[in-house]
Amino acid sequence: MVLELAEVAAGFPLAASFAIAGGITAFREGRRRTSLNEAVHELRRPLQALALSLPEGAEANGALDSSLRMAAAAVERLDREINGGRDTGELVPIAPGEVVEAAVARWQGRAGRSRRPLSLSWSASDPLLRGDPVELGQAMDNMISNAFEHGGGGVVVEVREVEGRLHVAVIDGGRSLPSPRRQSARAWLSGRSRHGHGLRVVRRAAARHGGSFQLRRAFRGTEARLELPLAGGDR
Repeated sequence: MVLELAEVAAGFPLAASFAIAGGITAFREGRRRTSLNEAVHELRRPLQALALSLPEGAEANGALDSSLRMAAAAVERLDREINGGRDTGELVPIAPGEVVEAAVARWQGRAGRSRRPLSLSWSASDPLLRGDPVELGQAMDNMISNAFEHGGGGVVVEVREVEGRLHVAVIDGGRSLPSPRRQSARAWLSGRSRHGHGLRVVRRAAARHGGSFQLRRAFRGTEARLELPLAGGDR
């Protein structure tokens, strides 16, 4: 017969009941941590296999290389959340154009499969900002993903400089249409059943870089705008 925790604790003095409850909680937390660490291990293994199976010269493929780097960074963050530890990622001078171009390249496959063009409109100079390229890449991915999942029509990434700040906007063409059925793996990876996490990633990146994020909805489409302070000069 399975007894509820309250029924077990009721048969002991108060101090003993608290000790038993604490022991059961610690046991459950230990099992949960073990399961999560096993999941992290199982994520690392296929990522390593993918990296090792790349043909020679694949490093030159910015979309592929940056995707693996961001996946590895996400696994490391999960590890820190489970086991503790500090994020050692530092903000360094980077060229935002490389981050934006890599993000657009990563999503060209999705754009082609869905027959929705993805384009980049760059009207900034060649600026520098202090940032974490992996974290900014994750923010860009989530902005573009949000446009494909919840918007319709083509998607345009616009980049401008305004008074010492870099404005990066992802604009879709309107409401989304019903998507054709996809393979189960792609449907699960799309994250359609999990809402809100991506934009929290963008807001966290904006705050860490001293910037801001806005999502503006309109009848003709949606604009996600990330604004970041520049480092004070061009390359």
